[in-house]
Parts: sequence; structure tokens; C-alpha cells
Amino acid sequence: MECLLGLLKVKVVRGLNLAICDPLSHSSDPYVVIHLGQQKVKSSIKYKTINPEWNEELTLSITNMMLPVKIDVFDHDTFTKDDSMGNAEFCILDFVEVAKMDLNGLPDGTVMKTLHPDKDNCLAAESHIKWKDGKVTQNIFLKLRNTETGELVLHLEWVSIPGIAH
Repeated sequence: MECLLGLLKVKVVRGLNLAICDPLSHSSDPYVVIHLGQQKVKSSIKYKTINPEWNEELTLSITNMMLPVKIDVFDHDTFTKDDSMGNAEFCILDFVEVAKMDLNGLPDGTVMKTLHPDKDNCLAAESHIKWKDGKVTQNIFLKLRNTETGELVLHLEWVSIPGIAH
């Protein structure tokens, strides 16, 4: 049995300039699916928009910090298979390593690590892992792959489980 390290709250904030999948309405009906190992969580569908605002919090149990978080964005279709609007993934290794540190006593807003966009990740902008309001947090801007356009904005927050050693 794998050991639970903690919980990762993933707030799906919004999508930016997503692909148009419904040409008649020049929009889409997007939703987000997040996978981590065997876990799968899904956002609600936002109708008739390519710039959806979700602000929905989804939670994943972290047992293996080496696994990437995989994200798929789909266009909901009523009578046919949902269309892919792109995908992305990100690594949580640095985030979990920072979360396991004893950060009490650090000033609020301290940047613990900065991640930069490169060819090996889906980051669309620099991303900071911060100690904020007594929690480890990170805002992530992801560029969607396998599509012509689109970005996803996420906010990560670590939840420690009482009784689990860091």
C-alpha cells in the first residue's frame, strides 16, 4: 500500500483563448479532467465560451510525488463524442518537496522556488511556489498542447494530513 503524503487542492481558475469547437456559435462548451495515477476528477461544463471561469476546487490524494498531473480539456457535445481541446501536464515534485519542509516562522509571501517555462514543461509563464497564509501555494499558467490555442490557469494548495511525518 502506498503512503499518503498529503492532499493537493487544484483550483481550476479559468481557461484563456480556448479552441472554438462549435463553429455555429463560435464558441465551445469546455470542461477539465485532471488525472493523477488512477485518480480522475472533473470540473463542471461552462457553456458557450472560449474564456471560461470555473473557480472550482478539485482535490487529489498524493501518494507518489514522481507522477505528473495530467490535464485534458474537452468540449462537451450532446449527441457525439466530446472533442479534445488540448492537454497539458505538470510535475509536482518540487511543490511536494517544499510542502514537506518546516516553513513555520517564514515571512508570508516568501517565494520558495521559481519554475521557468521550457521545452520540457507546459508552463506558459514563470511559476512561484510560495509560503502564503500558512500554506504552500502555486499559481500555474499552462499552455495546452495538441491544439492551436489555449491556456489554463490553476492554483495549487497543499493540505498536510495530521499525524503524517514530513
